[in-house]
Amino acid sequence: MEKKDIIEKFKQSENDTGSVQVQIALLTARINHLNEHLKANPKDNHSRRGLLQMVGKRKGFLLYLKERDIEAYRNLIKELGIREVK
Repeated sequence: MEKKDIIEKFKQSENDTGSVQVQIALLTARINHLNEHLKANPKDNHSRRGLLQMVGKRKGFLLYLKERDIEAYRNLIKELGIREVK
């Protein structure tokens, strides 16, 4: 249910499910969920590795969006509450 809500909120057109904004928002939700899991399970190194991979993938998407459309990038990071990518 949460995934559909995120797609509805960040989609660019009617049938959009894979735009950069949607992918970043979905990754952010998964990252936040995994962060909560790791607080309760600090020795789960397999999940920690997956978290680091997701963070790297999100960073790549953010850099791509920053190069293509700076205004969309700024709005997205503000709405998601994440830091700017360097």
